[in-house]
This record gives sequence, C-alpha cells and structure tokens, in this order.
Amino acid sequence: MAQRYGTFVLLILLNITGISAFAQDTTVIYTIDSTDFANPERGFYLPSQTYASSFKPLESPELKNQFRGPAKHGSASYAIYPTLLLREYVLDTFKDKLLSESFLQLVDKDLQAVKDAGIKVILRFCYVNKTHKGSCPDKEGICPPYGDAPKQFVLNHIRQLRPLFAKHVSIIALVQEGFIGIWGENYYTDYFGDASDNGNGKLLNEDWNARREVLTALLNSLPPSLMVQVRTPQIKQKFLYGPEAPVESAPMDKTIALSGAPASRIGFHNDCFLASPDDYGTYNDYGSSSQPKQSANDALRRYVEQDSKYVVVGGETCDDAYSPQNDCPPAGRAIDEMQAMHYSFLNTTYNNDVNNDWDSMGCINTIRKKLGYRLVLKNGIFPKVARKGDNINIHLTMENEGFASPFKLRPVYFVLRDSSNNKIYSLKCRSDIRTWFTGVTRVEEHLKVPVDMMPGRYELLLWLPDSDVLLHQRPAYSIRLANKNCWEAATGYNKLNVFVEVR
Repeated sequence: MAQRYGTFVLLILLNITGISAFAQDTTVIYTIDSTDFANPERGFYLPSQTYASSFKPLESPELKNQFRGPAKHGSASYAIYPTLLLREYVLDTFKDKLLSESFLQLVDKDLQAVKDAGIKVILRFCYVNKTHKGSCPDKEGICPPYGDAPKQFVLNHIRQLRPLFAKHVSIIALVQEGFIGIWGENYYTDYFGDASDNGNGKLLNEDWNARREVLTALLNSLPPSLMVQVRTPQIKQKFLYGPEAPVESAPMDKTIALSGAPASRIGFHNDCFLASPDDYGTYNDYGSSSQPKQSANDALRRYVEQDSKYVVVGGETCDDAYSPQNDCPPAGRAIDEMQAMHYSFLNTTYNNDVNNDWDSMGCINTIRKKLGYRLVLKNGIFPKVARKGDNINIHLTMENEGFASPFKLRPVYFVLRDSSNNKIYSLKCRSDIRTWFTGVTRVEEHLKVPVDMMPGRYELLLWLPDSDVLLHQRPAYSIRLANKNCWEAATGYNKLNVFVEVR
C-alpha cells in the first residue's frame, strides 16, 4: 500500500544570545518504535453502560484490570492498549422528573473511579436504548412511542449535570450529545421531530430549533475546553447556520478552529462506520419545513472530511453487510476513510464482525497504531552549551503518522534535568499540540534558560503532559513518542538522549 500519511515537522528555533550558526550544536538521529502502546485520548475504546433504575457503579480496581494492555475484549480477536472508556448513562427513571441527588452522587463516584484508574471517559446520556417492534410504517419495524424525554426535562438534566462536568473536566475526554432519541442518536424520538416513516418523514424547522436548544445548553454547561460530538454532520450545520441550512454549508476553517467558538467545539461520532453507502443515514439530508428528506452522501462526506481536521471524530462499526467496502485495502476503504475523516477512536467490542475482519485481513495493526495521533521523532539539533538567562535553540523533526492531531490542548515542555541531583527545570513552549496535524508544519519558539539554574550537566527531555496540573505528574496522562529508547515510564518524559552544559 502506498504511503499517504505525509511527514510532520516540529521546528523549534531558540537563539543562543545572537549566535546565528549551529557551531556549538549536536545532532541526534532517532529510531522508530513500530510497536503498539498506550497513549491518552486515542485508540480503541471500551464501552460501559448503566441504568438509573439499576445502577452498576464503576470500580477503580476493576477498571485498572480492564485497562491493563495488551488484552482482548468481548469477541474481539485482537488485543489493544485502551485508555478511553465510553460510559453511557440510561436515565430511564428520570423522563418526567429531575435527576435525584443520589443519582448525581453515583455519577460523581464513577468519574472519580475513572480518575483513580488513570484513564479518560467519553460521556453519553440517553433515556432509552431499546426498541420495540410493531406494525408501524418504519421500514426497520421500530415503532413509537420510543421512550425519550420532553425538552424541558432534557434541559433541566443538562443544567443539573453542569457541576459534575466542571468538577471532573480533567478526566472527561469529550461528551457525546445524546439525550435525544433511542440510544441518544437523535433519530427515533417522541419529542424532537420524527424523520422516520412513522412521523413526518423529515425534520421541520421547529424540530431543528428544539435540537439546537439542547446542543446550546450542553455546550454552555460544559467547560470551554471540552468538545461535544454530534451523531450526524447535518446536526452541526443546522446548529451553526439555521434550520434551512443546505448540505453544502461551509465547513470550519482555520480562522475558527481552536478558537473556542461553538463551531470549534462540535465534532462527530459515527456509530455505523462503513455500514452502508451512507452509513445507515449518517450522511442523509433530513430536510426542513421547505425541503424534503433526501440523500446527501457525497456533499456531507466532503463536509466531514474538511471540518474534522480540527475537531474530534470517533464511533463504532455496526454491520458487516457493506463488504468489501468496509474491509482492509486494497479491496476495502476502511483505512482511507479513517484517514480522510481524522478518526481518533473506535469501539473495540462492537461490531466485531467488521473489526475482526481487519485482524484476519492484516490491517488491524495499522489501525491500532494510527487511530488519533502517533508522533515519531526523526532527528534533533541541540545546543551543547547554554548560559543562565540566555535563550537556547532546539530543532526537532517529527512525523505524525496518525489519522489526526491530538484534539485536546496540552502543554509542550522541554525539561532540563540536573545529572547530579535530578532537579528539573521545565521550559514551556508556545506551540499548540492540536496543530500537529498529519503533514508538514514548522513552529518557531524562543525559550529562556532560568537564571537560578546551578551550573552543571543537564539531560534534555520532551514532556507532553495533560493540561490539568493535577494530572501533570501522572505518566499515564502524558504522550509517549513512537521512538525506541526515549519513553521514561516512571516520569512520563520522552528522553532526547542528549545533554546540555549549563554555565
């Protein structure tokens, strides 16, 4: 298969007191580590579901055991190093009332267990996850009433969850919109417009406006550092441009990306990845008061391919009927689709009729390693000598072999560690790791050597910790480079295998 992933170059230029040449520098070449290993906020995830009516809490020891890789899960034929848990709460007893304090306390304890286990969580809330059959017009035989909750209760529940979102922001990877419809997938719903043959066969403007209220409430209730994933790309279009927005609506560009604006915080979860030509309606136009429901597969796929460069994308497979298209290359396009739409994670336990084919056909290892980011350090140019209070220069060449850049902001540090006593000095860079896209980029920085450093020999390391200071010292939350002889598991640092003499 032809290499299509490009090269990512991180260039950090730090002048040494006006010296223009690299005469006092040293160059290091790094060796690629081709193995699979754990990294935060990416890869295959494990799902977990509980009901308000029969709550089964998460337990930290059990989570630690489940997330000890490599291991196989469910019916998967392949092992993974998981760092993400999708936790779905079915609010089946709260469809017509406020969430109880006891339920909120249980969710609080769940999220603390996630933190104790050293992982992160994808959250989804819904009211029903079961269908019932009947003689209704829907071609799938899924009949109303569906069992979700009225808008007033949805909005109240989101407001009630706001303190928990704030308290546990450090270990929440993202939140899926949920709340509306069966499974929280925004389709079969009693209160937000029924686009199936059981209802109007499309969504009216008032339906889109009601859905916009829910997404607005969720964005406002989450800390601004967190993204929300929506089930279909048209949900984002209608939210941003109004209920009559066409499927040709413009994707987000780099002037909006990473700005904190609503558009920059809305990603996508496709829960029927390559299940049919339109992924079971994922890429449908669901209409408006003046427009019919119709296919929009090509236009909406182009929209996601462009918009997803800057937001988080993930999901799961759901049906193996669309084979060979959902297979490995060359017959299938699974890897091409993940690459084009910047996938960061997928469910490892469903649907393994699809996922296990990736194993037997020989591309599961590529998918395991390339979901999300995979940063490989190629070479570096480093100063041999630095003086206290002066600026130093470092030049790194790095390749992001993954399908996407890291979707959460985290600091970038160069660490100077005293060889005599292990005292560390962390030099923070201005570089935004979310812009470390697949492809080529250059970043220029100027970092100052602390004036209080003692003269001596210092080891230089690269540190990519979590953005939350409470998680800084937990290596499980730091990014590991895909290089041999670099990862320092005890600290979460990446050794650059070079020393600097500080004078």
